[in-house]
Amino acid sequence: MQNTDTTKYIVHAKIRAEGVVERPDVVGAIFGQTEGLLGNDLDLRDLQKTGRIGRIEVNIKSTAGKSNGMIDIPSSLDKAETAVLAASLETIDRIGPCLAGIEITKVEDIRASKRQHIVDRAKHILTDMFDENVPESQEITDEVKQSIRVEEMTHYGKDNIPCGPNVMDSDAIIVVEGRADVLNLLRYGIKNTIAVGGTNVPPAVAELCKKKKVTAFTDGDRGGELIIKELLQVTDIDFIARAPDGKGVEELVQKEIVRSLRQKIPVEQALDRYQVGGNRRRNSSQQPARRQDRTQERREIRPRVVKAPTVKPRATERPRRSSRRDDSIKTVATEFKEHMDELSGTLSGRLLDNNKKVIKEVTVKDLANSIKDVDSKVKSVVFDGVITQRLVDIASEKAIKNIIGAKIGNVTKSPANLRIASTGQL
Repeated sequence: MQNTDTTKYIVHAKIRAEGVVERPDVVGAIFGQTEGLLGNDLDLRDLQKTGRIGRIEVNIKSTAGKSNGMIDIPSSLDKAETAVLAASLETIDRIGPCLAGIEITKVEDIRASKRQHIVDRAKHILTDMFDENVPESQEITDEVKQSIRVEEMTHYGKDNIPCGPNVMDSDAIIVVEGRADVLNLLRYGIKNTIAVGGTNVPPAVAELCKKKKVTAFTDGDRGGELIIKELLQVTDIDFIARAPDGKGVEELVQKEIVRSLRQKIPVEQALDRYQVGGNRRRNSSQQPARRQDRTQERREIRPRVVKAPTVKPRATERPRRSSRRDDSIKTVATEFKEHMDELSGTLSGRLLDNNKKVIKEVTVKDLANSIKDVDSKVKSVVFDGVITQRLVDIASEKAIKNIIGAKIGNVTKSPANLRIASTGQL
């Protein structure tokens, strides 16, 4: 009988006989025709008595006067001895009165099979049998941090502008682009930040900047430059800091944030770069009149911007088209508002079907790869992050109809079959 505790290998063989034979005939032929063939050390009868060879299993069927089947022989011998024993079976040429042949098809390493079973079973236990409601220690830490960050974030003014808790009390503030940027800076203990929500700077933020020492901290893309230009035109800022090229403030880790803020430059050094005129240099002896001087300087800057559009449109068709487009974008953002409200502050995204049902939920950092792998059921993507040109291109290739994010980055090409919107457009 097979001893499962000691079995190392199983010899699998195929048997063919030119006549009708049964299991006892096959077993008898195996013992009889290999007896004395390999010497006393490898005699099958002795090996079976000592338990080094297990029970010989034979499954054979007869059809149309011929018999075919399989033979399995468990072995606790080493590799070489098992191979010799297996080869000896192929010398059998008769079973009972019938011509026959045995062919070795496989020698299975039972320990390898057990190892594979262990791996497969461990995967199942890990994914399905552990209590999903008990998170890892890192997950607990991240959840606590996220909760604290969301609770710490407050809102400023009647427009509920996202900001850190120290904005009103601090003499210096950091102006960032959106809500996700505020959350990321809160994560690393920077609590004097306020968001502008895009290039359309809210009047409340513009007024607040007149009372504070202001650092504009923007993404390292074209959108970040546009926000700086807008801030230079409508309010007072003192320093400019930029994220590394191609990165958003919300993506930065602590050392990148610290490096970017340390490398900030005075606004006077950036006026030519951002093509904003006017003399904004201040006399250090006139600090008490600092804000009044800056107001006068801003008046010198503004006429160049206000006087630029001197020619009126020849027809009213273009404004109407723009209005219809704005209404369409607002409609898209409203359709998915419930999903965006639930995702707010999570840095996660959802892939939705045609009925706005969730097919899959992923993190923002894995979103691009997830969109690449989606099937035709995914029709919309909503996520708590920045819509980039890369995401737009991938979504268009996958025939996705809608993509809605927390804000829109530097998207220069927008396919006609893809609707793009952000929560800032509600």
